[in-house]
Amino acid sequence: KLKQPVNKNMAQAKRESSLCGELEVEVEIKAPAAKFYHMYAGRPHHVAKATPRNVQACDLHDGEWGTVGSIIFWNYVHDGQAKVAKERIEVVEPEKKLVKFRVLEGDIMEEFQSFLITIQVTPKQGGNGSIVKWHFEYEKIDESVSHPETLLPFFAEMIKDIDEHLLAEE
Repeated sequence: KLKQPVNKNMAQAKRESSLCGELEVEVEIKAPAAKFYHMYAGRPHHVAKATPRNVQACDLHDGEWGTVGSIIFWNYVHDGQAKVAKERIEVVEPEKKLVKFRVLEGDIMEEFQSFLITIQVTPKQGGNGSIVKWHFEYEKIDESVSHPETLLPFFAEMIKDIDEHLLAEE
């Protein structure tokens, strides 16, 4: 969405906006919002147990699980390739069931200047279950880089695996 720039020419605004983007995947799950949120905010190292074909490991490199400023290192498989990501927890809001991770290093940073992941889980209105929203804000290093749309089915599959895992724990 391009807003009318203030004190900028349109070419510069257009160039900036085509490097920056946002994507979102939303998945309805059966598990309670608090359980899903707690897995990602408080015990992301359990994600590998819930979705082993997607995530092989999640290790704490600095800080404490679920604490702003903590550094987490992920080993995962995306598009059939083993990859890594080092992330810092930027925001933890238990009342909103929201957590944000900033990717600091790893495979994704070969193509992106910045990559921010927001996960929010909300209880479904008038029934059991929840809605999981995975939101990405990113800036590509240049025009030749594709928008990271292949991450959407990857994260949707992870969400479903985690949901099944959480329901089996009950």
